[in-house]
Amino acid sequence: MARLKTKYQSDVAPALMKKFQYKSVMQLPKLDKIVVNVGCGDARDNAKAIDAVVRDISQITGQKAVVTKARKSVANFKLREGMAVGVKVTLRRERMWEFLDRLFNVALPRVRDFRGISANSFDGRGNYALGIKEQLIFPEIDYDKVEKIRGMDIIICTTARTDEEARELLGGLGAPFITA
Repeated sequence: MARLKTKYQSDVAPALMKKFQYKSVMQLPKLDKIVVNVGCGDARDNAKAIDAVVRDISQITGQKAVVTKARKSVANFKLREGMAVGVKVTLRRERMWEFLDRLFNVALPRVRDFRGISANSFDGRGNYALGIKEQLIFPEIDYDKVEKIRGMDIIICTTARTDEEARELLGGLGAPFITA
């Protein structure tokens, strides 16, 4: 079982139960899924760019990435409906817990001048969005094989009803929030 999942069951869940005074364990906020998304605008000029992004994201997450296609044609961006524009992966269960553990404890501390992540990036319904500027912070990526440095969006979806519940959940799991 994943280390973070064990921590959730033994430490975080009882603390949340006590703080928010839930009557049932079914009211506890839980992690639902993690979505990792990479936009790849230069894929319309270079067909190999999507393959490189799929390879990198698959290495980082341990799960095969899905290519996302454009829904509409946009003339200003020289974009046609159905063209590949990005890559995404949806992580659930054990892979989700392992990825979150590596993100909080290995990858984020490797960011240059890292002070923490913003505690204000919640959407009002308990989901957290995080942007990363380069994929090189993950130890799975070999610097010599990277064609282009790309950023990614990581969205952590929870079953929490409010941002405060989600903040407590992620904080208990070890999210390095900025303390200002």
